[in-house]
Amino acid sequence: MKIARSPLFYVGDKYKLMGQLKKLFPETINKFIEPFVGGGSVFLNTKANEYLVNDIDTNVINLHKTLSKFDIDTLLNELSKIVHNYGLSFSFKGITVPDNLKRQYIKTYYAKYNKLAYEKLRKDFNNDKNNILYLYILLIYGFNRIIRFNSKGNFNLPVGNVDFNINVYNALKNYISFMQKNKIHFENNDYINFINKIHFENNDYVYLDPPYLISNSEYNKFCNISNEIALYILLDELNLKNIKFGITNLIHHKGQTNEILKTWSQKYKIFNINSNYISFNNNTIKTDSKEIFVTNYNGVFYG
Repeated sequence: MKIARSPLFYVGDKYKLMGQLKKLFPETINKFIEPFVGGGSVFLNTKANEYLVNDIDTNVINLHKTLSKFDIDTLLNELSKIVHNYGLSFSFKGITVPDNLKRQYIKTYYAKYNKLAYEKLRKDFNNDKNNILYLYILLIYGFNRIIRFNSKGNFNLPVGNVDFNINVYNALKNYISFMQKNKIHFENNDYINFINKIHFENNDYVYLDPPYLISNSEYNKFCNISNEIALYILLDELNLKNIKFGITNLIHHKGQTNEILKTWSQKYKIFNINSNYISFNNNTIKTDSKEIFVTNYNGVFYG
């Protein structure tokens, strides 16, 4: 089965790892519970009776809630209006960059063409942050498609060398199809509060892809040792309640080792993940990085 990609194209998304992860998930899942949902590629590719997903980032959850309320034709129409109104390129509909600009800026022609329109859209969104579809378009046309706000609460990502293409449309179409066929509950909460509110039942499964302690990505910037310890205490508590969990995390990166993870994980079952961890700064592959998947199941709970 083909892996579906999230239309958020989220940095740190597990889209490229789902072929590996799906083989490690339980065969039968009642509620699929994801405290750090991010872009959502994991739940989009996991079969369950129900989905409880959460993220502490309000903008991420607002994007999910907004996109999921549309049918694909209505959504495409609304997004097309924004793209056309601001004069952005729109390769999905054949509105692309002039050939002379492509020849002059071989690797950055989308960025050159869209820069002024993108900055106007960004300014308008920052003046009225209630229009989440504006934020989505900024994400699609932004550098590395990162969701980034400055200390004043303004979206400050520069334009990227990307546009609304067939891949964006297909991701949206698959996403909305999934939303229409399944029961999804979105929450915007601290992950501990989110988990503690859940009434667990047989075959419920918690998958976690938390911020990585030893990575410097934008969404990892608030991670610290205290957070890391609290996370593993919570997972030990879930284990004592016979609740199945799986967690991905970075154990080695740029000469660093997550010693807390290394020690804690020895109590459970560990799988190496072939992740080709990507730097969010320049998209280079970090060959010295190692990601692992840790579980408390496989027929036996560890304690």
